[in-house]
Amino acid sequence: MAREFSRTRRIGQQLQQELAFVLQRDMKDPRIGMVTVNDVDVSRDLSHAKVYVTFFEEDPQVIEAKLAALNTAAPYARTLVAGRMKLRVMPELRFIYDASLVEGMRMSNLVSKVIRDDEAKKGHIGDEPQEGQREED
Repeated sequence: MAREFSRTRRIGQQLQQELAFVLQRDMKDPRIGMVTVNDVDVSRDLSHAKVYVTFFEEDPQVIEAKLAALNTAAPYARTLVAGRMKLRVMPELRFIYDASLVEGMRMSNLVSKVIRDDEAKKGHIGDEPQEGQREED
């Protein structure tokens, strides 16, 4: 019977927490700035980990530069996290930009805009006199 949470998933969750802490407190690279660790996907043999991150930037060039800086600093981040976690093998980190949060916010804004437009149209249509009604001056 399979466990509800596999070992790789538990390690991924702990790695996510430790990376978030290390990136906020210990990494002093100004090129990285504010970064959010959304998820960590660890391979079954614990040799590699994909770290999904987002930034508070929307410019694709800035995002690419920050992602490149993170991937350059990945060995240092790996060393810092290895000191905080008790693992025999520390996965090699690979940072990947996660656009799902930004895309979700964009979709939410679109839905809100459509709802506002519909309500405005209903209000505008309701203001017009219908057949059989007269406007009073």
